[in-house]
Amino acid sequence: MSEHISDPIPQASVRPAKPLYLERRRLEERVFLALMRLCLLGAAAALGMILAVIFWRGVGALSVEMLTQPPRGNFYLGGGGGIANAIAGSILLASGATAAAFCWAAPLVLYLHAYARRSRFAAWVRLTLDVLWGIPSIVYGAFGFSLMILLGLRASLLAGVLTLSLVVLPILARTLDEVLRMAPHQLLETGFALGATRAEMAGLLLRQALPGLFTALLLAFGRGVGDAASVLFTAGYTDNMPGGIFSPVASLPLAVFFQLNAPFPAVQERAYASALVLTVMILVISLTAHLSLRRLGKHVVR
Repeated sequence: MSEHISDPIPQASVRPAKPLYLERRRLEERVFLALMRLCLLGAAAALGMILAVIFWRGVGALSVEMLTQPPRGNFYLGGGGGIANAIAGSILLASGATAAAFCWAAPLVLYLHAYARRSRFAAWVRLTLDVLWGIPSIVYGAFGFSLMILLGLRASLLAGVLTLSLVVLPILARTLDEVLRMAPHQLLETGFALGATRAEMAGLLLRQALPGLFTALLLAFGRGVGDAASVLFTAGYTDNMPGGIFSPVASLPLAVFFQLNAPFPAVQERAYASALVLTVMILVISLTAHLSLRRLGKHVVR
């Protein structure tokens, strides 16, 4: 009795049906990817419009005289002079504030990672830094102004630096904290296994975080250059070049503010030129921070 043997079905012709949840996930992925691209396009468009308006309104008033000379007597009435005093003042304020904030932030963050990694104290310190980051800079300015009145001090470069350092401190500390968090745990475990002390491990973490530290310093410097509210009452404003730490200094954001308040179109055009200089400075600082993180981080242990 012969048996009928059917031919086997080729495996290539069998296509399993796709589960419904996979189709739903792929649809969600496409939707959110489109939303992210739309948000990216919106952010790029906003930046492009800001740069276009500032460039269009201010490039005509930009000149070598404006960048290299301080204001003269009738500068805010349309006369000659420039914003060299504001450029120098902004650089001094941002540099001093970044240096002062680094002297506070670096030991604090190294202590958190070398001595109090997962303690309740570390959690409270990070929460405090986050709260300080969210406080408007005008509040820091009011705080610094109140201290100046209490101590009988006048508006000066020193008062502006100290107040601005409070603004950039949480930025510098939290950025450095996140950089150190990316250090592999095996690095610390190996160091402790070899008999290294916590102070030696803090130095090792600092060397590990050098690329991120440089980036954090540039970001804090950029924030200091562009901040106006915290130095409005503490650093003051003057048409002279910076003369000392106890003398008032000008800053670029305040130079833009005072020139825009002038009723003369020529002065307002110079305000847009000053804004263009300030924007270019911040863009250069941001691009330098981005490139430095990529270049200096090549030999960092991951």
